[in-house]
Amino acid sequence: MVAVAALEPWTTALRFDQTSTMVKHRYADRFSIVRVETTAALADPISKSSSVPALLVSVFMRPVAPDGYRLWVDGASVPMGRISAFSANVIDLEAEPAMWGAGGIDYIHFHLRRSVIEDTARELGYGQVGAFRLAVGNQDVVLAQMAKIMLPVLGKHSGPLPLPLALDHFELILGAHLVQRYGESRPYQAVANRGLAAWQQRRVTEFLRSKLDGSVRLADLARACDLSVSHFARSFKASFGVTCHRWLMERRVERAQELLAVADIPLADVAVQAGFADQAAFTRTFHRIAGMTPGRWRRAHAQ
Repeated sequence: MVAVAALEPWTTALRFDQTSTMVKHRYADRFSIVRVETTAALADPISKSSSVPALLVSVFMRPVAPDGYRLWVDGASVPMGRISAFSANVIDLEAEPAMWGAGGIDYIHFHLRRSVIEDTARELGYGQVGAFRLAVGNQDVVLAQMAKIMLPVLGKHSGPLPLPLALDHFELILGAHLVQRYGESRPYQAVANRGLAAWQQRRVTEFLRSKLDGSVRLADLARACDLSVSHFARSFKASFGVTCHRWLMERRVERAQELLAVADIPLADVAVQAGFADQAAFTRTFHRIAGMTPGRWRRAHAQ
């Protein structure tokens, strides 16, 4: 048997017009975020499916007229009215939905695996998650906000991609919301989370310090602690007060401060040695955590 590594989270943007030939789209076994825009009416509906049990969450960025969007679920047409901006659909991909849009459709699809949702549900104290309620054009401020967070990444002038570790956390947050808002299971009493054991804290912090460039996934860290991904994420925050991603960013900034204080190294080189992809990302993160730019911090603290 050949072991297959988990695929990295995937983010992309697609634009369709009447010449587009895509009629089927099958999601892979990974968390993905796809922004779809139509510049003209599609020639044919596009059917959606997944290689694993999964939900498809679609958040509309702009309002849509009643005749501008059509949806089929389990082969049956779903009645549609006017869709307001930032409303959401939540659909089980086992129903193999098909979607058609006129020009001007702009929405973000989140592909979320049931395995992640069920793992998260157990950590939240829910029983077995059964079916999820179909939601079409639903007003959901949480899903709307999560879509807005991703807009800078998926826009026309896309910013830097989030680290896979950050997207792993994003997937868990989204899964927790879907369980609580759309799942049909009912909660039972959850087991109190006391955080990571001392040996787990040592192991995971050593692991993270060795991966300042962000080339680590939540699944890797959870495996090192012999925990499920969602259990590990909650235990880590209970122990350290922040998520793994935030903890990693703080250690990057600490490393940068060490370099800035003792050596006249160009800021671009400091960024690389501290694990950042480029100087712009380094400056943004440093300012957010330290409260000032790297150059200003160096002038105030250089020895």
